[in-house]
Amino acid sequence: MHHDDALARLRLRLADSSELRRPVACVDLPLKLGHLVTESAVSLLKPAAVLVPILRRPHGHTVLLTRRADHLRQHKGQISFPGGRRDQTDSSYAFAALREAQEEVGLPPEAVQVLGYLDDHPTLTGYRITPVVGYIDSPFSPVTDPGEVAEAFELPLGHVADDDCFQRKVLSRGGFDVPFLEIQYAGHQIWGATAAILWNLREQLRAG
Repeated sequence: MHHDDALARLRLRLADSSELRRPVACVDLPLKLGHLVTESAVSLLKPAAVLVPILRRPHGHTVLLTRRADHLRQHKGQISFPGGRRDQTDSSYAFAALREAQEEVGLPPEAVQVLGYLDDHPTLTGYRITPVVGYIDSPFSPVTDPGEVAEAFELPLGHVADDDCFQRKVLSRGGFDVPFLEIQYAGHQIWGATAAILWNLREQLRAG
């Protein structure tokens, strides 16, 4: 995959995406849990936004990810994108994602070109996540907030598009077997909503 071609294709694919029309990603759940992702159920979920930061590096484009601090109450130690719940004072999902990215990894909002939006992702923890795809063309070194982030690392964009990147696994929770996607990279286990959003990004990168 040529990196510049992939980015150009991604720009084109996301050009028509909007905060006003928010399609929901297809979530693979057992039949008995299907009611959790109906239109009416999804509308009740708490709004959240994450930034999917694509960085230009000398060796090619990468996606910036974080590992959540181990002392956090929810999702401690898990791999995630910079982001969080949308506050009432946030003017948009993009504003919320950029605000959180600045707080968590020191990314200046003015350094980010918003390319568009991936499909919203509902979570079993009660959130509807809006992924905002941003492109960072200028040099950037993350400065993490230790109160929220244990570390930041980069996943090559080409790795996301690789045929062998994603593994399908099953998590047993509450008497149900819930399928999920997982990526293993450089000692990191990327799964859950983060892997699902990366899968959606992969679909956009590979679309004709």
